Amino acid sequence: MNSSWFNSQSLLIFGQWLAASFVLLIVGLLISIGVMYVVDKIQVKHTIRRNYPVVGRFRYLFERMGEFMRQYFFAMDREEMPFNRAQRSWVYRAAKNADRNIAFGSTRDLTRTGTIIFSSAPYPPLAEQSVHPEPVEIGPYCRHSYYPRSYFHISGMSYGSLSPVAIKALSRGAAKANCWVNTGEGGLSPYHLVGHCDIVFQIGTAKFGVRTEDGKLDEDKLAELGRHDNVKMFEVKLSQGAKPGKGGILPGIKVNAEIAQIRGIEEGKDAISPNRHPEISNNEELLDFIERVRSITGKPTGFKFVMGDPSWIDELIDCILTRGEEAAPDFITLDSADGGTGAAPQPLMDYVGLKLSESLPILIDKLTEAGLKDRVRVVCSGKMISPADVAWAIAMGADFVVSARGFMFSLGCVQAMQCNKNTCPTGVTTDDPRRQKGLDPADKAERVANYHKFLEYGVNIIAHSCGVTDPRELTRRHARVIKPDGESISLADRYPLPPARRR
Repeated sequence: MNSSWFNSQSLLIFGQWLAASFVLLIVGLLISIGVMYVVDKIQVKHTIRRNYPVVGRFRYLFERMGEFMRQYFFAMDREEMPFNRAQRSWVYRAAKNADRNIAFGSTRDLTRTGTIIFSSAPYPPLAEQSVHPEPVEIGPYCRHSYYPRSYFHISGMSYGSLSPVAIKALSRGAAKANCWVNTGEGGLSPYHLVGHCDIVFQIGTAKFGVRTEDGKLDEDKLAELGRHDNVKMFEVKLSQGAKPGKGGILPGIKVNAEIAQIRGIEEGKDAISPNRHPEISNNEELLDFIERVRSITGKPTGFKFVMGDPSWIDELIDCILTRGEEAAPDFITLDSADGGTGAAPQPLMDYVGLKLSESLPILIDKLTEAGLKDRVRVVCSGKMISPADVAWAIAMGADFVVSARGFMFSLGCVQAMQCNKNTCPTGVTTDDPRRQKGLDPADKAERVANYHKFLEYGVNIIAHSCGVTDPRELTRRHARVIKPDGESISLADRYPLPPARRR
């Protein structure tokens, strides 16, 4: 037997072995992909993996690898808008009850003008000295006042803008967290009621859910809502931060039969709300409308707006004082110009209205000076998704903080910014049944409750560091803001509270 024959036989055997190994590798790979596909489809923890089996796993790989390769790419922790990776990452970890500690050092620029820092106390109270916030009364002149204990709640997001499974998860999560959920302007859906949580019913300019056929306020429908045990307050929406001067926009592709029935509109057609309430064209009519809703429902009633010219608040306060404090709104929800929405014209989203960092101290100061601060509760919103955001707002004088996008992140939102296109990949803002399957309401309700729990826990940490046992004891003296020269100044000195004028 010559060596050439032996070598050829060896090569043939090696080739057959190589081919068999390749086939086994392919078969093994296909089996592995099949197993991962099945596992991804039946699990309920990860929305992206459930909606996009196998391929969705790369998201988590890239996130993990990004931690080690961040220096080679431009998308750093604090650069992305409207919410950067550090902000979103904290919400995700809180919602999952994962480790929220970080290492090495902060990636936050502490020298940038406007940056908020908190003043640590030399002798902070011990951890066991913390106390639960006391209930705060809203609507002292109402037949049914409201006494929420939590200071962090779910902002207005309507059914239609959000999917039914997302609304279910928010409702159940709110019940677990003992916070309220705002319906948004889309009316009260059955999905808001599944969790038996506290509800704030928003009356938008189109009166969805409480409208007559010609778009006016239906007092019978309003009275029926007022008798509902879960509906605690009513919010008259004048404007919102992302689109002041423009009504709500729900594309016709998202107006299905159920949404049309709840809102009292035609299926398949764009739901465009008027840019203001036809009944409200001045301060007198605003107070009249608030009193009308309050008298029919017997429950606290306020309004939501984004501030433009601050002098309007002076005019409104003068009108309230002329009538007497009983005529005042029970609460004011102040939205920020950088607030979110499902759909809005870019010129309004980018250029109109004041940010909360400017408008909140103005509103608080004017109510304080008029002696109305304890009568009119202040709710604020606008990119308030972290403990520091909420702690700052409370220190400035807000009674409550509400967030929409923070709770969307807790549901699994990845900031794909497809809210107006019905193509949300996580099922949060779409009525596409295939995409909604990835969002399990029971699992996401736990994440909503976790996010709320650990956000308030984070605010407690800040409050303790500042030397108080209850976050509601935070004042402007406990926080500082960076000036253009790089030095900081106390918020109490930057925004000194005016004395209450005699009435």
